[in-house]
Amino acid sequence: MKIVTALGLLALLAAPASAADRQKTPAKEPAPTGNLDTLMPAAPRYLVPQSALEQVRNPKEIEEETGGRLGVALVDRQGALLLGFNRDERFAMCSTFKAPLAAAVLTGADGGKFGLEGTIPFGKEDVLDYAPVVKKNLKRGRMSMEELARAAVEVSDNSAANLLLPMLGGPEGLTAFMRVHGDDVTRLDRNEPTLNENAEGDPRDTTTPAAMAGLMARLFFRDLKAESADRLRAWFNASSTGDKRIKAGLPEGWTSGSKTGSCGTAYNDVALVKSPTGEEYILAIYLDRPTIDAKKAEAAIAETARAALNFVGQARKSGLE
Repeated sequence: MKIVTALGLLALLAAPASAADRQKTPAKEPAPTGNLDTLMPAAPRYLVPQSALEQVRNPKEIEEETGGRLGVALVDRQGALLLGFNRDERFAMCSTFKAPLAAAVLTGADGGKFGLEGTIPFGKEDVLDYAPVVKKNLKRGRMSMEELARAAVEVSDNSAANLLLPMLGGPEGLTAFMRVHGDDVTRLDRNEPTLNENAEGDPRDTTTPAAMAGLMARLFFRDLKAESADRLRAWFNASSTGDKRIKAGLPEGWTSGSKTGSCGTAYNDVALVKSPTGEEYILAIYLDRPTIDAKKAEAAIAETARAALNFVGQARKSGLE
């Protein structure tokens, strides 16, 4: 049976799109850091049947059908980038920033900077339009850091995120946290709701699919303490905001939890996915400025997820150096 390395597929998926009207950041290979920094990372590498290549729908076709710009990155537990399409282009994070935000809260608690049981007071002036959990607790007037982090992930509560950010040093503090954990790309500059502006060419509050997938893989699989990683997994799994995105495209036997983001002009999803045999991956999918409606945009994310996971499900580690 003819087999190809993942490099062949990555070359196919990384082909530049031809649409002249899209906003792009010039492609640059990051400086070597030893982790998530090359097209073909160190072992384990993967061998894939040629038949699998033939069955995978090119994400460029999905992208063209959306009328927008699609970005994809799939990373395994070892930090190997398995699949990527427009993986190094910048996209507005929207609410996907709440995934590393929650991880930063858990890390701070593990380091003794504060306790998850510690409470943060708030008033009516702190309640944004979309803040379902904080609104329910307005009469109480305070919530614990754990309650706020959970609300930020599970229902994407905007006020919960804003209340947590000052405890981490604001947007600059969260950006610094991401730098410490190996992400030199992702940046948070504002809080809710202004971070959702998504102005063309504005690098503020952006990430790349490869950077976000790599960051969350490092946090989940390496840097977070086991108990905190399990807590974050539980919050991801309890989230229902992504039911029509990556979760809707899971092949049979796969499971996932995710943190979504939507800016009106963007639809995103960052998921922790598990194969039927127990392997875990981080899959990040970003869709910017599609011309189709929201329902079709979510369906495009689901279709992209299905193609990526069906493909990797047929891969096997080669051990090649």
